[in-house]
Amino acid sequence: MRKKLVIKVTAGADAPERCSQAFTVAAVAVASGIEVSLWLTGESSWFALPGRAAEFELPHAAPLPELIDGIRAGGGMITVCTQCAARRDIEEKDLIEGARIAGAQVFVGEAMADGVQALVY
Repeated sequence: MRKKLVIKVTAGADAPERCSQAFTVAAVAVASGIEVSLWLTGESSWFALPGRAAEFELPHAAPLPELIDGIRAGGGMITVCTQCAARRDIEEKDLIEGARIAGAQVFVGEAMADGVQALVY
């Protein structure tokens, strides 16, 4: 059975180190052959919109667009929290290719499946 990692990012530009760590761990996991589901909540929700990740800067960190490209290229799923999207007027049609909007029921289902490790940043 392939290992799976579910990562929830609760911070964006408001807590750049925590945000960057989550995306970095997700990208490294995908590159290591681990199935990854990356959940964007709160201010990280903005990074599911085209061009928004390019605005993020953190010294000595991999560029967010490169991390996102690596996650997507390796088959990682990027999901924006339903409520977080609604509070920011983000709709599915607004998202980068391959991203989706889903709610807590889907998150809990993914996080509680056999063989899954969940991390929250």
